[in-house]
Amino acid sequence: MNKEQEKIRFKAYVERLMHEREQEQIKNDVTNEFSAKRGEGLSSPVTVNTTEDNRLLMEYMQRSNLFLIDKHNAQYGKTLKLRRFFKLRRNQLVEIYSIWGEETVYTVGKVSTIGRDFVMLINLKERIWIPYLAVISANIPYGIPNYSNTHQNFMFDNNYRHKLLHRFGETVAKRDVLRQYFFEESLRTNLETWKDTWIELSLSSHATVIGKIRDCNDKKVTITYLGKKEIYELESIQKIKTIRFLTIITIILKKLVHFIKI
Repeated sequence: MNKEQEKIRFKAYVERLMHEREQEQIKNDVTNEFSAKRGEGLSSPVTVNTTEDNRLLMEYMQRSNLFLIDKHNAQYGKTLKLRRFFKLRRNQLVEIYSIWGEETVYTVGKVSTIGRDFVMLINLKERIWIPYLAVISANIPYGIPNYSNTHQNFMFDNNYRHKLLHRFGETVAKRDVLRQYFFEESLRTNLETWKDTWIELSLSSHATVIGKIRDCNDKKVTITYLGKKEIYELESIQKIKTIRFLTIITIILKKLVHFIKI
């Protein structure tokens, strides 16, 4: 086809376009139909498929992209996959196999906080922080149904929507739940909110350290115990858990008894 045959006048183009529109099959858009009835206006369809097909396609694309990233960068891919897994299990029970030195540790708890490089589990006795680098595998405990929990979502009423639109920073900063919802905290920033909390650190050297969180900055955490201050690299931490008050008293008494005997 030469250039002269490709040329078309505007009038001929409009006539051809109108003819094609007459031949076009009109499909009813149920979503827009009901939106118009509610006075919400019309929106352009995002796909020619149905909404459920589009949802499934988006999920498939997200998961496919995770495995493609994992293929080229295993460590970053592992972090993204764990983050995705825990987000789908928010406020649900999970089991985690993690490393502690050369030993494997088994932990069960309810997913409380999903951070950029860690996950926090809670149970009746304690809070547990586990960095993604220490996780070997994560799963749903046997016998626990795999279902979508309504408590995984945060409900926004009209008042909250107005505050988020007009005073986003102020509103989000006031509530820890909203900070976790909109921003993925790192282990360092999360530990800063738990200052003066008694914890037990499990280090990569297969040692355990007990103390109170004093400070956390520059990729290091500072803890104090009986007046002594110690600093540890965050990269060397493979697990953190809170300690109950009675446990602290018991440990201190044992230390005093041992000191008196000496």
